[in-house]
Amino acid sequence: MKQETILRSCYSSSSFIECGCDEAGRGALAGPLFAAAVILPPDYHHPQINDSKKLSRKLRENLRFEIERDALAYAVFQVSEKSIDEMNILNATFFAMNQAVLKLQVTPELLLIDGNRFRNETGIPYHCIIGGDSKYLSIAAASILAKTYRDETMRQLSQEFPMYDWENNMGYSTKNHQESILTYGRCKYHRKSFHLKNQLKIDF
Repeated sequence: MKQETILRSCYSSSSFIECGCDEAGRGALAGPLFAAAVILPPDYHHPQINDSKKLSRKLRENLRFEIERDALAYAVFQVSEKSIDEMNILNATFFAMNQAVLKLQVTPELLLIDGNRFRNETGIPYHCIIGGDSKYLSIAAASILAKTYRDETMRQLSQEFPMYDWENNMGYSTKNHQESILTYGRCKYHRKSFHLKNQLKIDF
């Protein structure tokens, strides 16, 4: 039987108000980018919270309810595909994370950022943690919120443009999504700053 990985509840001390931050949709061809910020109670534990990519859709959605119920504060912020094209995906990621933190109803004392870099505009001390969504509960919780909110949006957008199969690929560069773009061209929710691998010339 596979042993469950228990993520750490805090980076420094339980006396600090720590906030985990993560994003979803950075590598997609279509749809918005989402970022989430989550403050969990001190010494919080949950055996199932983990990197959202390691969880099933059903479990992610169940955990979203539990995270929103248990968190001291949480916030989610999205950046549209148009804004992503205007500011580029890296800047959009930093912007979304900063805005999610600034939306919180509780002010954290330390930010835990998933990844290797961050442009901080909050004035709050932070640490970047590579693979943080597999190490710290607050970052994993943020990854679950960002992922579930974005997936919900992509399923809604898929009803408007069903030919791209966003219900299943969530706007990422799967084979069927690439083939759909080659057949139908891009729609208004595709990011113009992203290009298909091995594409020749497509009139978008």
